[in-house]
Amino acid sequence: MASALDPPPTGPTVGPFPIAGLVRRARRITGLGQRQMARFAKVAPSTVGRVEAGTMTPSLEVLERLLGAAGLYLAVVDQDGRVVQPMGDWEDIRDGAGRRYPSHLNTILDPEPGEWWADIYGLARPPETFLRSQHDREVRRRRSQWEVPVAKYRNVPPPPDPRAYD
Repeated sequence: MASALDPPPTGPTVGPFPIAGLVRRARRITGLGQRQMARFAKVAPSTVGRVEAGTMTPSLEVLERLLGAAGLYLAVVDQDGRVVQPMGDWEDIRDGAGRRYPSHLNTILDPEPGEWWADIYGLARPPETFLRSQHDREVRRRRSQWEVPVAKYRNVPPPPDPRAYD
């Protein structure tokens, strides 16, 4: 945990790690000189030097190429260190205007009665939708988490069935 007394970072960082230090470490791992690393990463030798000196913040693409020259990869991890996989993209699942559904909501294909927010208005149900109510999403998530690892919750009563609210 950083405190107000800690010195400020000396340059751009990736999380708690300075980018310059990551690139220098990658170069040391492989034993490459700046020119050699630049050739493998397909960047100018001055780019390697400026990144290592902390005077240049590389784009994500350049940082990937610099680390890739050492056989290293960038990854996204959660607070527990687990790798986060990217969301897939279903090109054929779009709303009536051709837009993607909101990323923070779970898409429901072929919704059943009560799963679409506009059922209460008697509107025609679309072929796909999502749950707009955060409360409903949270209730369904808790129920799903309980149903999957049953052994973990063997002696715990199940959370309420979300369909009971319909």
